Amino acid sequence: MDVNDLNLFVRIAQLRSISSAARDLGVTPAGASARLAALERKLGARLLHRTTRQATLTEDGLAFLPHAEHVVIAAEAARAALGREQAAPRGTLRVAAPASFTRMHIVPGLPGFCRQYPDLALDLRISDSVADLVEGAFDVAVRYTDLSDSSFVARRLAPDKRVLVASPEYIERRGRPNTPDDLAEHACLVVGTLDLWTFRGKGGELIERRVSPGLRINDGGAVRDAACAGLGIALMATWCAADELRSGALVPALPEYPLVSTQTLWVLYPSSRELAPKVRVFIDWLVERFGGQPYWDRGLERILGNSR
Repeated sequence: MDVNDLNLFVRIAQLRSISSAARDLGVTPAGASARLAALERKLGARLLHRTTRQATLTEDGLAFLPHAEHVVIAAEAARAALGREQAAPRGTLRVAAPASFTRMHIVPGLPGFCRQYPDLALDLRISDSVADLVEGAFDVAVRYTDLSDSSFVARRLAPDKRVLVASPEYIERRGRPNTPDDLAEHACLVVGTLDLWTFRGKGGELIERRVSPGLRINDGGAVRDAACAGLGIALMATWCAADELRSGALVPALPEYPLVSTQTLWVLYPSSRELAPKVRVFIDWLVERFGGQPYWDRGLERILGNSR
């Protein structure tokens, strides 16, 4: 049984489309259909229901899929054991990642990654909605929260540190709040549904305040820009506002009450004993790029600690 045919079947099952899988693997749809039919004849079982719009797994296909996936991953791992040159990552890697973070911190690093792995094509889907790794057939996802689903592995990339910021013009015009209670008198800018802000009090206690947003936008970059324009006080991740804090376009708005963030940046991938080379090299690149103290936080302690 040809591993390439098994890989084709796995990709069709993931993408629910023969033509999409064929395009992904660099074959014609007619050739993919012929190879799939030949595989079914060898197995003596129909693996997929085919329509003009999509391909869905039959009961036999559902039973066969995990075994096919295991063989494909094992074959890629075996090639990797022969050495770097023979096991150069290839094919298409489907990645789901949050929009603003991807634009600011993943895309700028991609030229070097793509030069290092020229046979690997990236299909990068950016959205702040929670991508379903199974339904979306993603190989890797970057998220702010991990998964309770035990079929996926969550590896920590970086802390997601938060800070309240405002423009110097806003602070001069409206004054700086002295306590979390003072936020009720200020224009607050909110990213999406994140209107419950949690602070660490001077005695170490947690202080929660739900703010009434003067402006709510479902994009962190747009909220940062609104804060720079003097529209109010915003709760921002340092990865989004670090450059503006360094330049002085934004300043900490409530430094004596640091924000408490439970979020962390994670990379998620399907659990298995062996990772496909294309998945492994991308995860290693993310860890190297963002691991430890992320580059956007370096030097911010002075700004955040001496802002009043």
